[in-house]
Amino acid sequence: MSAGILIGYLIRSNGRLIRLADRMVIITILVLLFFMGFTIGRDPLIMGSLPQLGLTALILSVAGVTGSMLLALLVWKLYFRKNR
Repeated sequence: MSAGILIGYLIRSNGRLIRLADRMVIITILVLLFFMGFTIGRDPLIMGSLPQLGLTALILSVAGVTGSMLLALLVWKLYFRKNR
């Protein structure tokens, strides 16, 4: 990581190398995601429990968004609402 920081610092003014590094990072992430999906797709245990995992993910997402909205509403009412 330190080597990456140092190289990034040294090439920060070279736009061509930065664009190349950005493309390489995107391609690497896409390849990683592909192989993760490939591994998950051939694992029968994970594929069998996918509906339950999806339901759990949905519940956690809805709960997180709902909690954030309620807390934002509370903060707005306590600190930003004008007195009537």
